[in-house]
Amino acid sequence: MEGLKDAQVNMVVYLHPSKAMSANDAILSHLSSLLFTYNETFEGVVLAYDPIISSESAKILPGIHPYFGVNINAKLLLFDPKPDMLLEGEVVKITPQSIHAVVLGFSSVSIAHADIRDDFKHTSKGGKECYISQSNQKHTIRVGTIIRFVVKSFDEEILHMSGSLVDNRTGCARYLDKNVDEWSQHDSTTKKRKTENPENEKLAMEEETSSLKKNEQVKKSKKRRNENS
Repeated sequence: MEGLKDAQVNMVVYLHPSKAMSANDAILSHLSSLLFTYNETFEGVVLAYDPIISSESAKILPGIHPYFGVNINAKLLLFDPKPDMLLEGEVVKITPQSIHAVVLGFSSVSIAHADIRDDFKHTSKGGKECYISQSNQKHTIRVGTIIRFVVKSFDEEILHMSGSLVDNRTGCARYLDKNVDEWSQHDSTTKKRKTENPENEKLAMEEETSSLKKNEQVKKSKKRRNENS
């Protein structure tokens, strides 16, 4: 899944002298406090860590309560979703106006009705709300479905995303994986049309220009004939 990345970082952890006898535990405790929060220094939400203490020596910092710094090297797993990335999440709520899901068990995403493509229609089956594709009714989104969506924005403070199901690569992940040829062919056809459109427009403009020139020439020819007569 997009949005996940590894990072190798060097950092200094500052510990109170009372933690000198259990420095390793104190370092792990500090790293644990970084989990599931967005860190601007690492540019992502810390999901996991694997620390290596790079030096057994520590530097005492001067002050009323002298702390000591321990140099460590840590491998971090970060979550940093960007616009247009393709992510997956489990649907937890469906309404006629929106779809709500959870990504990786901690980050929420909401998809407004305006960002759900017209092919999906909201309905209720057996008292449970869902979205069903009109082109293939086997393509259904309900509570518990793992959906694939495109990221529109990400609020780093509350870890909330705004998503979209407009792209043909989005929808029920299980259905999309089973029908790769169907949506990939549709996507390639759409891209081909977009690529061809500028050329078609160019040809149309050239034809229109040519037609205008011909009309102008005819008018001038008629004007000359009238003057000669």
